[in-house]
Parts: sequence; structure tokens; C-alpha cells
Amino acid sequence: MRIDKLLWYLRLAKTRPVAQAMAEDGHMRLNGRRIDRAHQRISTGDVLTVPFGTGVRVIEIVSLPVRRGPAVEAQACYRVLDGGPVDPIAAAIRNDA
Repeated sequence: MRIDKLLWYLRLAKTRPVAQAMAEDGHMRLNGRRIDRAHQRISTGDVLTVPFGTGVRVIEIVSLPVRRGPAVEAQACYRVLDGGPVDPIAAAIRNDA
């Protein structure tokens, strides 16, 4: 499956053109290697590093979706590997005042 289609199916991108732009920006990694093309192939077991705003999400593809279904169906197709907070230093500092 193409990386742009997967991002759209998994609801990591709002539209397919946004997913294509995300793939072509060159900020994503597939199994540790930089990708810069929307037609990059991805399969089950691959690890995908995706930047989101100020953070990064590392996910493992558990199964390839067959459609862009509801969010629960999309979330069942991948497993988040970086379960901790995006910025551990900022998360450790708490303002109880």
C-alpha cells in the first residue's frame, strides 16, 4: 500500500492531498530511513515515524486497512510505540500553584 493512502486511511491526515504533502516533505521515516515520495510502499510490520505539530509519533503497522473507516477501526491497524509524553522534560515539571 502507498504511504499517502495509508496515512489517509489511518486518519493521520485529513485529506489525501495532505497525506501526499506529508510524505513528500521528507520529515517522515519508514524503518529508520527517510522517505520523500508519496508512492513509497509500506507493509505490515513496518515502523513509521510521523511528525505532528511539536511532537513525533512512532507507530508500528499491525495490519493494512482496506478502507477509510471510523477512527476505532483505523486505530486497530497500528500500535503506538512511543507511549510516553512528547516532551518528557516538560511533562516532569508540574505547576501545582
